[in-house]
Amino acid sequence: MPTNASTPPSWRTRLGDWIAQSTVEKILIALILINALILGLETFPSLMESHGTLLKAIDAAILAIFVVELALRMIAHGFRFFRDPWSLFDFAVVAIALIPASGPLAVLRTLRVLRVLRILTLMPSMRKVVTGLISALPGLSSVIMLMGLIFYVSAVVATGLFGEQFPQWFGNLGETGYTLFQVMTLESWSMGIARPVLEAYPFAWIFFVIFILVTTFTMLNLFIAVIVNANQAEHDIESANFVEKQHAETRAEIRSLAAEVASLKVLLEDKAR
Repeated sequence: MPTNASTPPSWRTRLGDWIAQSTVEKILIALILINALILGLETFPSLMESHGTLLKAIDAAILAIFVVELALRMIAHGFRFFRDPWSLFDFAVVAIALIPASGPLAVLRTLRVLRVLRILTLMPSMRKVVTGLISALPGLSSVIMLMGLIFYVSAVVATGLFGEQFPQWFGNLGETGYTLFQVMTLESWSMGIARPVLEAYPFAWIFFVIFILVTTFTMLNLFIAVIVNANQAEHDIESANFVEKQHAETRAEIRSLAAEVASLKVLLEDKAR
């Protein structure tokens, strides 16, 4: 009788499993952190003058390791590599670091610090946070549009009310918008803006209080609520998928046990005959 031997994994699968090992991931995380430290040290002219050659050599060696790791992942996963957003992010970050240090694209070399963000793809907890933020974008766009409408109405009102006496803060729509943004962040809004305005317009406090209540204490909390809800939804989906996977594994084990019991029953019946 033919045996149902399992097919051995291909070399691509073995390569992908080797790259996904926790030991390899820990090494990559350590290299990313070392690279981040080096990029920070390169901002000190005195250190670059004394140890610049060494720092650049270590940076180049780490970049070479990243390039090899990406190449191995591309070989292991094939076209699936380019269908994974996180893999594309890694590819873009490493590709930016390979841009020549001279010529019209030299300014993009400053973006090599983005290599530090590769840690997002290697740490599931941080990746979940980013995924939650991305899933919150549709809800955040509605909040942003509502806040923009409130800002526009408030800027028009404040320009009409205070523009004549305080043109440096409320002279036109753009200046008023920037002033209101400062008020919303509560940065020197009282002593720096509100109190001077109150000296000319005693009832201006009504406008500032209402604006702060609506924007700072309401709209910004809506931002937080949308992000928290999106992260909770992602967590619920992940939990549901995990439970479904466990149920599928349990059903598979039950079917396997049922098949074994049936085969044993057949053997016992044959022996009884």
